[in-house]
Amino acid sequence: MSLRTVPLVVVNLGGEMLYILDQRLQAHCSPEDTSDKGAGLWSENDRKRVMNDIIGTMFSKSFMDQLFGPQQPYSHRTLRTVLTRLAHASILRLNPVSMERLYELVIMAFKYQVFLCPRPKDLILITYNHIDSIKQVVKDTPAVFNQVQQTHRRFIEVKEYSSLTEGEFQLLRQTILTFLQDSHVRVSLFLKNKAQNPNGRFAMSTGGHVPHKIDVPGLIRTFDRSGRERRSEFPTGGSYSRALKEGSLELHGDRVTKLGLNMFTGNPAEETQTSTSSSLKETSDIPNLLAKEELNLLARLMGSLKDQPGATDPGYQIDLFASLQEEDELGRSDPADGSKVVTIQATQDEHSASELAHIAGQFAEEEQPSALSHNKGDDLLAMMDDL
Repeated sequence: MSLRTVPLVVVNLGGEMLYILDQRLQAHCSPEDTSDKGAGLWSENDRKRVMNDIIGTMFSKSFMDQLFGPQQPYSHRTLRTVLTRLAHASILRLNPVSMERLYELVIMAFKYQVFLCPRPKDLILITYNHIDSIKQVVKDTPAVFNQVQQTHRRFIEVKEYSSLTEGEFQLLRQTILTFLQDSHVRVSLFLKNKAQNPNGRFAMSTGGHVPHKIDVPGLIRTFDRSGRERRSEFPTGGSYSRALKEGSLELHGDRVTKLGLNMFTGNPAEETQTSTSSSLKETSDIPNLLAKEELNLLARLMGSLKDQPGATDPGYQIDLFASLQEEDELGRSDPADGSKVVTIQATQDEHSASELAHIAGQFAEEEQPSALSHNKGDDLLAMMDDL
């Protein structure tokens, strides 16, 4: 099943990326349909052009042919590269830091949806919700709309997805969760809705709709030898309800589930903030003073911070190496916010090594008398053994 996860992951992550980009472009669009770029505003035509270019590249036949071929799941680095090239398929350009934040956000959104799947088969319904929403974006562009429609038909016709058993869907979901398990980025939207803890892990609630044709928990039925039924109830700890109907897996239909739809329909500036963004507010009312004091102590020990009572404490970052490739790629090596960077040199310094060797030699010279007395004691014991 791991050979069939790539189309699901790319289409769902791409759909979440399109949601966010569309919201951001709408927020920057001018109220009038003008092309005045001097004020930093986009026109509605610019927004449509960007979305059509990205969607047209994403759902092109050549790209989809590569996705649907049997292959191992992509790594995070590869997926980040794929989404970056898709985002840059138009006139839109994102700096590396913004692209990193965007990738973290779409990963957490997709992870949340996979967690909430009532059953593994609903992964297909989430994918169809993304495709249906993308169709609405390009409904006025027939050429791009047909490309998305062909991809949708391909998901329906490919037997690897249409004929999977419940166990195979479970293996497919488990493969995706294994890929997402190390992602714990805090998102302001999830924190506000109490769907995520301050440590970045999701808080799964008990309750909601059970899968179609599944009984609501809370009832125990027992049968005696004569076949007489006896019922008893037990507290479930949550509020469950029965699903009225099953989501449609056809080209057009009611998917029932809302997973995969656009979650960022409010204020995108507030709801699309991640924990690494400077504008994210800590949800806890009690600041972590211990962590700040540990950083200050480390800076004092390295002689780069002096105790100044009453002085304001600037932000500190610790760079363990002089040059780090990933930091260079993200543009974080030279912070623009004026924060002080403490560099710990991990390479060998010949001058320092020679001084340490000289000091060690002095200790060795001071310990020589004790060593001689120890040798004399050994000789005395040997002479006594000879008697």
